[in-house]
Amino acid sequence: MTDRSNELNAWDRDHFFHPSTHMGTHARGESPNRVVAGGEGVYITDVNGRTSLDAFAGLYCVNVGYGRQKIADAIAEQARNLAYYHAYVGHGTDASIRLAKMIIDRAPQGMSRVYFGLSGSDANETNIKLIWYYNNVLGRPEKKKIISRWRGYHGSGIMTGSLTGLDLFHNAFDLPRAPILHTEAPYYFRRPDRSMSEEQFSQYCADKLEEMILAEGPDTVAAFIGEPILGTGGIVPPPAGYWEKIQAVLKKYDVLLIADEVVTGFGRLGTMFGSDHYGIKPDLITIAKGLTSAYAPLSGVIVSDKVWQVLVQGSDKLGALGHGWTYSAHPLCAAAGVANLELIDEMNLVENAGTVGAYFRAELANAVGSHPNVGEVRGDGMLAAVEFVADRDDRVFFDASKKIGPQIAAALAERGVIGRAMPQGDILGFAPPLCLTKEEADKVIAATASAVDSVLG
Repeated sequence: MTDRSNELNAWDRDHFFHPSTHMGTHARGESPNRVVAGGEGVYITDVNGRTSLDAFAGLYCVNVGYGRQKIADAIAEQARNLAYYHAYVGHGTDASIRLAKMIIDRAPQGMSRVYFGLSGSDANETNIKLIWYYNNVLGRPEKKKIISRWRGYHGSGIMTGSLTGLDLFHNAFDLPRAPILHTEAPYYFRRPDRSMSEEQFSQYCADKLEEMILAEGPDTVAAFIGEPILGTGGIVPPPAGYWEKIQAVLKKYDVLLIADEVVTGFGRLGTMFGSDHYGIKPDLITIAKGLTSAYAPLSGVIVSDKVWQVLVQGSDKLGALGHGWTYSAHPLCAAAGVANLELIDEMNLVENAGTVGAYFRAELANAVGSHPNVGEVRGDGMLAAVEFVADRDDRVFFDASKKIGPQIAAALAERGVIGRAMPQGDILGFAPPLCLTKEEADKVIAATASAVDSVLG
């Protein structure tokens, strides 16, 4: 280890407050830290020269892969010409206007405008405010409750952390806050009655949602938010018929639908959007990660024409919309977004996510699916997860204190591959860059099989 890397490690532990990190073990040097220096394709390299295949694309976000010169050049060119101007009061830039059009051109039918932010969390904060505004304009001041799902992930803010349905993001934060509610997660592997078919479980989820709406009062429930496929909650595809049944309930009670496509937007499921993949017809869509492949921070809310017309009506009554961020539609980020979407098309990454993703999941199941401690291998598109159990026949889960998932993720990292130990379960998740090849998928699979054997035998 070089003197420079030693110095960086010391500064890191003494000064850097990391997100989603065990603060004590990190500060005391009891857990590993890593200083990443570079990346190319699906690989990253740290300051010690150690290279790893990043099978989680950072945090599901480096979709085009690392080291894409086209995006770097676009950011640099924009910085030279105009590093910043705000988007308030009708101001725009070539990059922000062009990107908005590119998004709408790719979005599901019926979408109208794009509101830009910087993170998925702030985009969902925007969604909440727009929904409340929408119902106030329509003269429905009581229709404000938003139903999310247990195990859903929608951000780490006050309200978006409340939307999130994971204990880790609620513990000691006084969350969730009203008027956020949570209903059943569409998690077939953990269904309460194992005799249920997928269709029966989907109906069970829809029935639970309808019971909640009726118990709360339909005149008080404004919206339902869901990821097309559960992400951080376990990489869980919806069971058969789920979205069709859920949307029927929402339509019956005039409840808006927010599709949180921060993970699934721009190709990850082998379609441009997860809404198209699962037949979802949203009123609002949350986007981030794949919008710029994380080369710059940028998020957005795609607003349907139905919602847009009410927002316009409200502005005509109330004046300018009192909502904005200083860095909304930041030109550098927008330039990165334009170059990124062009690269997704040029590299045929949407199709690659579908074909290589299907290969990856099938071969992963072949490699580890018969292991006595593997309960399920699942996923869709370029997303996959392996869930570990103490007894697969009786669906007995490991005691959380054993940290089986983190142990396997650590063993995988020792073998030069990065996967993610997902929260609230012993689940190893994969979300590789969309440029993954079959040969690279084989490396991930071989390392995973070896890591599983090393921990579980």
